[in-house]
Amino acid sequence: MAIRLGDIAPDFTAQTTAGPINFHEWKGNGWAVLFSHPKDFTPVCTTELGRVAGLKREFEKRNTKVIGLSVDALDSHEGWAKDIKDVTGNELNFPLIADHDRKVSDLYDMIHPNADDTMTVRSVFVVGPDNTVRLTLTYPASTGRNFDELIRSLDSLQLTAKYQVATPADWQEGEDVIIGTGLSDDEAMKKFPGFEAKKPYLRVTPQPTR
Repeated sequence: MAIRLGDIAPDFTAQTTAGPINFHEWKGNGWAVLFSHPKDFTPVCTTELGRVAGLKREFEKRNTKVIGLSVDALDSHEGWAKDIKDVTGNELNFPLIADHDRKVSDLYDMIHPNADDTMTVRSVFVVGPDNTVRLTLTYPASTGRNFDELIRSLDSLQLTAKYQVATPADWQEGEDVIIGTGLSDDEAMKKFPGFEAKKPYLRVTPQPTR
């Protein structure tokens, strides 16, 4: 069953390179990114895992834990970690789920038979502090993900969860934001004094946290 935005992210227990975990307990009250990989010792996956390991501090600044998944066994993951460091220079510094029985893959609908009936697609699930799914991304096995975009999306999700704003196309941290349509002009003026109305329905204001 497909997981939709706003759904509670399914809980699970699994063996990982960091030991056994219970997902909700491991995640705690912060944010989490769960992302899957088609198979160990594959070229695109190797570059992705190294890239995420290099972004550890960026995720930590956003109170976000990262956990990966591949449909191979734990001993395979441990061998693959050596290749990841050799290729990218980054140690595997986050848990990688050993989902050889496809328990988590099936729970999160990560295997798409029309694409490949044995390997997971490149799925991404961003889970909020309340354990709801806030963002999903799905890439084919052949296309590596843009993790700068994932960081950008996290910034937007965390900002818009706290303030009654939205972020425009190509928004980057620190740029102007859009005032939510649920606020009247009078309410908007109290919350965001001096906002600019480009159209009656499009009101912009400096980012509240700046």
